[in-house]
Amino acid sequence: MEYRYTPSDRVCSQEMIIELEGEIVKKVTIIGGCAGNTIGVSKLIEGMKVEDAIKRLKGIPCGGRGTSCPDQLAIALEEAKISK
Repeated sequence: MEYRYTPSDRVCSQEMIIELEGEIVKKVTIIGGCAGNTIGVSKLIEGMKVEDAIKRLKGIPCGGRGTSCPDQLAIALEEAKISK
C-alpha cells in the first residue's frame, strides 16, 4: 500500500511517500528537506514494524519548531496505518 503525506509547513520536507507491506515499512521517500538526514531516516526505518518506527520518531523537535521531519514521518505513519 502506498500512502502520500504532506508535512506541516514548519518543516523543510514537502511530501512523504510511504510504502507499507502489512505492518512493515517497505520504503519511504521524502521529497525536500536535508537530503542526508531524510534519506538516512528513511533507510533506517525500512524493514521496521510501523509501530516501532512511530515510537522512535514521534516527538523529535527541530530548531524550536515543535516538530521535525522525523516527527512528521511518525504522523504520516500513524495516518497510513489507519487508512489501510
